[in-house]
Amino acid sequence: MKIRVLTGAGISAESGIPTFRGKDGLWNKYDPAELATPEAFEQNPKLVWEWYDWRRQLIAKAQPNEGHRIVAKMEELFSDFWLITQNVDGLHQRAGSKKVIELHGNIWKVRCLNCGAEYYEYTTPLPEIPPKCRECSGLLRPGVVWFGESLPVDALSKAYELSQNADVFIVVGTSALVYPAAELPLIAKREGAKLIEVNPEETPITPYADYSLREKAGEGLRKVTEML
Repeated sequence: MKIRVLTGAGISAESGIPTFRGKDGLWNKYDPAELATPEAFEQNPKLVWEWYDWRRQLIAKAQPNEGHRIVAKMEELFSDFWLITQNVDGLHQRAGSKKVIELHGNIWKVRCLNCGAEYYEYTTPLPEIPPKCRECSGLLRPGVVWFGESLPVDALSKAYELSQNADVFIVVGTSALVYPAAELPLIAKREGAKLIEVNPEETPITPYADYSLREKAGEGLRKVTEML
């Protein structure tokens, strides 16, 4: 059985990571759309990195939750399994997931704007903001996809290919508002997959789902594994 899982911010919210659109105290006077853009970074890399450093510290303290662990367990149970995630926190990998496609990048990855070096940097808090490249001392940027940027071509084409070739497609904790990720479940459905949604609220995907569970990620995924 070919199982595909698409996860969004809702699965990490249960680990205490604020969703992008939540109210985050210290930073709630800023709209993420003002900070997570190439223009904001060009204008004020220090401010943008301070926000990312704060988010990285939150994520470093968080633990994978039941939802993350169930997804990792599914990978062990089904040989043809892939996880596609919109999340950048790396909690799926910490829970044990290996077959992961990150559509929006990874907050622990950095990329040098001068020499192009890409590597993982796990230090929190960062000793210097904005951080400098270990290869050439150039300015680093977070290895995530910002508003207005294209998704990584390899990740996106692999996600499309997997969605077209699925028996069961499970959507967990995503608002289904951000394209192109939101069309992946619809592609799978069109190609004959059973579509299962786990979300506390209805989404634009709900009318297309064969099964729609109004649950949080952990609870809903536990029920889904019993169905499979």
